[in-house]
Amino acid sequence: MKMAALVGTFMFWSIAAVGAAEPIKISVIQDASGSAVLEDYSRQFYQGFDLGLEYVTKGTMQAIGRPIEVTKQDTNVKPDRARSLLAQAYENGANIAVGSTSSGVTKAMLPVASDYEKILLVSPAVADSITGSDWNRFIFKSSRNNSFDIQAQVLAMHLTADTAIGIIGEDYAFVHDGTAALKEAVVPTGAKVIAEEYVPMDATDLTSALERLANKMSTHTGRKILFAYFAILPNYMGKIKNWGPERYNLQVSAVINTLSSLESFKIAPGMEGGAYYYYELPKNPINDWLVTEMKKRYNAPPDYFTVEGFTAAVAAITGIEKAKSTESEALIKAMEGMEFDSPRGKMTFRAEDHQAMMPMYDIRLKNVEGLNRAVPELVREISASEFKIPIRNKR
Repeated sequence: MKMAALVGTFMFWSIAAVGAAEPIKISVIQDASGSAVLEDYSRQFYQGFDLGLEYVTKGTMQAIGRPIEVTKQDTNVKPDRARSLLAQAYENGANIAVGSTSSGVTKAMLPVASDYEKILLVSPAVADSITGSDWNRFIFKSSRNNSFDIQAQVLAMHLTADTAIGIIGEDYAFVHDGTAALKEAVVPTGAKVIAEEYVPMDATDLTSALERLANKMSTHTGRKILFAYFAILPNYMGKIKNWGPERYNLQVSAVINTLSSLESFKIAPGMEGGAYYYYELPKNPINDWLVTEMKKRYNAPPDYFTVEGFTAAVAAITGIEKAKSTESEALIKAMEGMEFDSPRGKMTFRAEDHQAMMPMYDIRLKNVEGLNRAVPELVREISASEFKIPIRNKR
């Protein structure tokens, strides 16, 4: 009887101890309003983040014996507000923060992580400078950067020394960093970037910029590629194709990302380009689980930003489990060189700049009868080891 009482008492205190365990606080800061496009991206990211937490914790929503507490904040796509939200999150005890979608907004947040000496896991922002000139040791990045896009794109464009490239995109950090990465990546091929055109973020017409680009490229007698590299502008491919690039012997190519953008890409069957994700491309159990759960819960397959959210959640919890701690220094030590899972396969945080190394895809677009979007067909997977992503920080 006494033994039973002791066992009962022990179980009571054990349960009480677990219940009283200090929560792991994760603050997810995204651009959930202020831009219709970024609002959609943030919605996808949140869905993916929640599913990633569920997957990596096997449904317990706990790590290292502590419950996980997630708060979600909206930057309104305002850098000053993002800085303030991040500082407030750290003041309120956030162990890790995750964000954001806009590269410009995210870059404004980076110094705050250093000031508070707390981890900021960057996702899904892309700009090279995040792990380059603007980086600090508290920044980890589970999303790709411009150099991944560009190096995959260079492979997909099959460049030779007689190829000239003109790039068009928004006047925005993401695109400018991409242009710099493109000029660097084409050097071994002998191809050259000979024209650049940047349009406002809310541009409604690309005609003038496209005419200027075509004029700059008119004297080149070899192969000419018009590379469209946009962050936010909807239906840019439709605008470009309707303008008539073939009149100037311009071959159009682009990086493939979201399902919604693929609707406008129906106008470009046969186009080959680089891609981060399309739900039918990866063949592994994690992606199978994600696709199944998304269709079950949201009646839609996962999109590009869904996978970014999922991967960020897995990376954060894997780091905490490996460190057996939420202290910043322990996390940095654990996460440098850390391998973690994603729906696209294994990824690794590079020790030098904390950029995640990852696979991408070379794809070719096709149209399928009855489907309102173009479908990326796999040409080949580009393994993480094939990428020569420059280390751009000054550690």
